[in-house]
Amino acid sequence: MTQSAGEQGPLGVQIDHVPSEPGGSGTPGLWQPNLVSTPAQKKAAAQAIEDHIEPDTSKAGDHADDETGKAVTAFAPKDGDGWVTSTSLKSAHKTWGDQVKNLMNRLASEKAALRSTGLLFQTTDFGIGTGLRQTSPLDGY
Repeated sequence: MTQSAGEQGPLGVQIDHVPSEPGGSGTPGLWQPNLVSTPAQKKAAAQAIEDHIEPDTSKAGDHADDETGKAVTAFAPKDGDGWVTSTSLKSAHKTWGDQVKNLMNRLASEKAALRSTGLLFQTTDFGIGTGLRQTSPLDGY
């Protein structure tokens, strides 16, 4: 079986086509990135992190911290006898605390990045403009 140039092969492969999305479906409109791009949207996203996500994450971490601490105490040795579960809970408790701390640090850095993006682009634009516009000998005339 032969095919002329430009025809699709048995699997629907087109040589002269670049897919419109990562993953390769090639169907326009199926992949639409949901990125915040306007300064107002970035400001709103940073504010949402500050007003809702950070406080809620901190509260959830504190609640789990309190409850796990109570469980560790309940399973702790009494009169020389205790449960192995207590030691495992202590280890999980420390890991949980570290993960909450890392998440809070990540949220803070994302918030800072959202707030500084506009300034970064403005500074970059001015820097590029200054670098491109050098004085010319013709400027004196």
